[in-house]
Amino acid sequence: MQTTKIPATIVTGFLGSGKTTLMRHILEQAKGLRVAVIVNEFGELGIDGEILKTCAIGCKEEGGADGQIYELANGCMCCTVQEEFFPVMKALAERRADIDVLLIETSGLALPKPLVQAFQWPDIANVFTVDSVVTVVDTPAAAAGQFAHDPHAVDEQRQADPNLDHDASLHELFEDQLSAADLVVLSKADLVTAEQLGQVRALVAEEVPASVKMIEAVQGQVPLNVLLGQHRAAELSIDDKHSHHDHDEDHDHDAFDSLHLDLGAVDRDRLMQALQSIVEQHGVLRVKGFAALPGKKMRLLVQGVGRRFDAYFDRAWADGEAAATRLVFIGKQLDAAMLRQALMGAQA
Repeated sequence: MQTTKIPATIVTGFLGSGKTTLMRHILEQAKGLRVAVIVNEFGELGIDGEILKTCAIGCKEEGGADGQIYELANGCMCCTVQEEFFPVMKALAERRADIDVLLIETSGLALPKPLVQAFQWPDIANVFTVDSVVTVVDTPAAAAGQFAHDPHAVDEQRQADPNLDHDASLHELFEDQLSAADLVVLSKADLVTAEQLGQVRALVAEEVPASVKMIEAVQGQVPLNVLLGQHRAAELSIDDKHSHHDHDEDHDHDAFDSLHLDLGAVDRDRLMQALQSIVEQHGVLRVKGFAALPGKKMRLLVQGVGRRFDAYFDRAWADGEAAATRLVFIGKQLDAAMLRQALMGAQA
């Protein structure tokens, strides 16, 4: 029986900072290591999982021997931690004998502190420890004072997600991502002058303790023995690290209700119309789940943030699997009976 905890490395940073490039470099170097990867995607911008899947490094789909990629779609990881992160971690815990290292890439807006705190939960703490939090800083963007390569894209992410703090400046979010860091990677270091690099180093140094090291990177190339094996057990000290959102109700998960509804086969168009009406008339912030359509052998995946909905066929129904509809609603003061009544007209 394996008793050693699995080390988890959390990689955080703004959209476009170079997180995926760094993750890919880690995986390319990790010959012989059995790596599980959790990628937190965000809607149409979420191409990171596909990039990682195609990097020819032996990362396989679920059931593969070399590794498993778990993608959490839509929303920052700290906002989906109760709904998706915990079940994924439980599934990984059941396969602990097959895993040497866990890598987690957060979305560009995730606040790392709540995620690290989730490793204090007993079911997770018994199996995993946070080896380190690696914050990737876009050096040219930080030198220019905008912190993100594309501030407009980052702002669009924020506005699209009702759970996020829309009022905080990028500088505050930048500080929060640094607040949990055990190692800071200054990415794209070849794209700035020596003077600019020095300015960014000074900027970061104001936000982190002296014990937090900074390392420069070009194309995500950082030695594996620098990134992994830091043995920080960050979950034990994270409560002592300050962030701007320590008392932010927007990230208080207990303030939201979550419920699921099971239905039979539904009409696709009527379902989407019903969901749009539900979002407009009830306190629903997120909708996700899957639906069964009459005569279709494929499962329809449904995801919604605010009034924006996506629906696509993700896979065929498995042999012996009941084709059914299950939808999860997240919001405030949700009434299951009212939601079910609103969906009745969508049933086929």
